[in-house]
Amino acid sequence: MQPNPTLDQLQILVAVADTGSFSAAGRKLNRAQSVVSYGIANLEAQLGLKLFEREGVREPQLTDVGKAVLEDARRMVSVLQHMRARVDGHHQGLEAEVALSVDASLPSQVLVRVLKAFEAQFPTVMLRLHIGTLGIIPDHVVSGQADLGIGGLLGEVDVHLERIGFMSIVLAAAPGHPLALLPKPVAIEDAREHTQLVVTDQSERTKGRDFGVFAYRTWRLTDVRTKHALMREGLGWGGLPRWLIADDLASGRLVEIDLEVFREVRSPLFAMHRTDSSPKPAAAWLIDQFKRQLGCFNEFEPGPALEEEPTRRSTP
Repeated sequence: MQPNPTLDQLQILVAVADTGSFSAAGRKLNRAQSVVSYGIANLEAQLGLKLFEREGVREPQLTDVGKAVLEDARRMVSVLQHMRARVDGHHQGLEAEVALSVDASLPSQVLVRVLKAFEAQFPTVMLRLHIGTLGIIPDHVVSGQADLGIGGLLGEVDVHLERIGFMSIVLAAAPGHPLALLPKPVAIEDAREHTQLVVTDQSERTKGRDFGVFAYRTWRLTDVRTKHALMREGLGWGGLPRWLIADDLASGRLVEIDLEVFREVRSPLFAMHRTDSSPKPAAAWLIDQFKRQLGCFNEFEPGPALEEEPTRRSTP
């Protein structure tokens, strides 16, 4: 059985293909041209294939089978480079994986932009992403299930906090909903008579407490996406992030409810991690990126002044 090609031989093959000649590949690899030629000759001998056409051409040209082998060589060299980058990152304290817990109210545009940049910046770091609501986010951080949490706060939480932006909550309903047809502002007595859709905290942090719940009759849900869909179908009214329903408000699929006892607020969003440890490089980079992206996003979002007290965050 013939020996397998070495990674050094495959790197030489890729260098020759990329530079177009043995001499240029030698300069790129800081090796003599004779070493490059010898490496290719040995590789061809081991494979029993002619990878380059040398006769009648000024520079070596890949044969058809050589082009196919080159694709495999590129993949193997890429794996080697990936492994080297992972090892280098480990020596520098870079995480092998980041567990991230994000509140569903975070603008999806911001999350996608940050994660695209993360993939490019840290190709060797794996990501574990959980999307939750309300108290689930700090619970994941405190329990160690998440290295980093992004979300708002309800009550006291024993985590390190860094404010990174805000989220605007507005009350809305379908245009045919009874509350949408009433004169503004809507009296609290009228709002109480119609089913309010409420996202329930699945953690124990707010057990027995409601925030921004006005109606006598409620439907309790576990996620804002379902709440959004039900509101569009006229099955109730409630509060949702302005960014999530901006298109609906612009098109008339939903209308804002001007409730006399409710004012739109910009609730703070925080990056949070455990108090007994500091974020490692990739997690620290994520905090900075979320702050940057939310800063750009919030700059163009209309709304009232930022709410100063995070424990007053409404979740209607």
